[in-house]
Amino acid sequence: MREDHQEAVARVDGARLWQRHAAMAQIGAIPGNGVDRAAFSAEDIRARRLLVSWAQARNFPVESDAIGNLFVRRPGTDPGALPVLSGSHMDSQPRGGRFDGIYGVLAALEALEAIDAAGLKTRRSIELVAWSNEEGGRFQPCTMGSAVYTGARSVDDFIDVRDNAGIALRDALAATLAALPEARPRPFNMPAAAYIEAHIEQGPLLEKQAKTIGIVTGIQGLRWFNVEVFGKTDHAGTTPLGLRKDALRASVAIIAALHEFTHDPQDITRFTVGRMLVTPNSPNSVASHVLFSVDVRHPDTATIVRLGEAVEPLARRAGAPCDVKVTPTLHDDPCIFDAAVVGTIERAANDLAVPAMRLPSGASHDAMYMARVCPTGMIFVPCEKGVSHNEAENASPEDLAAGARVLTAALLELANR
Repeated sequence: MREDHQEAVARVDGARLWQRHAAMAQIGAIPGNGVDRAAFSAEDIRARRLLVSWAQARNFPVESDAIGNLFVRRPGTDPGALPVLSGSHMDSQPRGGRFDGIYGVLAALEALEAIDAAGLKTRRSIELVAWSNEEGGRFQPCTMGSAVYTGARSVDDFIDVRDNAGIALRDALAATLAALPEARPRPFNMPAAAYIEAHIEQGPLLEKQAKTIGIVTGIQGLRWFNVEVFGKTDHAGTTPLGLRKDALRASVAIIAALHEFTHDPQDITRFTVGRMLVTPNSPNSVASHVLFSVDVRHPDTATIVRLGEAVEPLARRAGAPCDVKVTPTLHDDPCIFDAAVVGTIERAANDLAVPAMRLPSGASHDAMYMARVCPTGMIFVPCEKGVSHNEAENASPEDLAAGARVLTAALLELANR
């Protein structure tokens, strides 16, 4: 590692990084040390404003695009050179943790500040990006900001989506954009030289192997669906079972059939139903309508295609006598990260003598979409017992700082190519 790069890495301030995590965790804090910071909510807006205030303290320019992705730039010396990007997301699950997503945003900011404090000049600009609505907990689907930015999807695909309270994305997004007038407009799909996303692992492998850094090789594929079951409301006490069109009972049958179909003795396939809305949702009424989500994942392309294609016909068979509608909401094939970027991260970890290992990601990330448009990689740090999407999610200050140092070294190498 170059001597000036070592100086910048040494400027990474672990205490500052930890304090900023604590400050962000206060925005949307819930019992159990968790966070509820839904995309485009008042809490999300507060978090964005806090991030922008830190960027402005360093005089870093701030931009935003029409889906609410935020960009913070440290300019390079060559205005014609494509920038290097790094970041993650700021929104959380409804009962999420303090580190999922926000670590990648704060680690990127820490890298920018460390490089700036060392007085280094880079040929390429380095940009922090905070992607909108990665989680998809409030507005479906997930990874919305990166999908739109990279051209994989259009804003119009989502603009009329509503949350569980009936609020349209159109209105929530407009309020979010209006709250940051100082962010200059930025177009979609601006080219980049590379992208690196730092993230907690959200799994137990690093902790089990006593490794501090995960060098991520790729992300498994997934399919998301909304399944709607249409029945008929009847009195729970007077209507014989044989005469009912019970949408909830049919939904349970569909879920059981899908669970059986996706059973995998090797425990590689992932099948989840995490959201369900029941109408009229009364204890003494037969359900007339149920909407539930289906999430299927697998690292093999052929397998995830086979599983995804089976969802609708299986749901229709299992849901009889009710009518069933299946709407695909997300389709992401498995991706393999760029070998050169993966190698850059690995060299940075080795130069810093940080214990590291290569591993794939079971969770989806915005890096999946960035990998379609530029060389991409990810850095994982351990999370306690592999727990994530949970209030108990935890990571150590030392591991977070180590990941930020590896990120800083990797960004410097890429930004000076």
